[in-house]
Amino acid sequence: MLSCQHPLLRVLVVDDHELTRFSLKLALQSQANIELVGLASNGKEAVEMVERYHPDVIILDLQMPVLDGLSASTQIKHIDPHAQIIAYSSVEDPQIEVMSQTARIDAFCKKDTATQELIALVEQLGQRAVSH
Repeated sequence: MLSCQHPLLRVLVVDDHELTRFSLKLALQSQANIELVGLASNGKEAVEMVERYHPDVIILDLQMPVLDGLSASTQIKHIDPHAQIIAYSSVEDPQIEVMSQTARIDAFCKKDTATQELIALVEQLGQRAVSH
């Protein structure tokens, strides 16, 4: 049977702040077309979860302990080149902008962005990922 429904987008949230992970978890779980496949607190955990769950979209904090987001993005793209990565940061540092352009990032989103805008970005990138 054919369906007009969009496929579920598999999303991974990676942030070292528990409150941020929890807030994004609540926001994403309320979306009918999004399946939250995991929460990671550092880049090393993110890489392991990508290997295990193969998410379509990863919301990835840039500044984290163990393995930062920019380094993790390179490893993630090596594992799954079609995974879409949103660099999610509160940092205003222009150096981060330069680094994110050279890293394997598909979009940049500041942490003060409205939740609905972030979800729209996840959906937009997710459609790009599932079409591969």
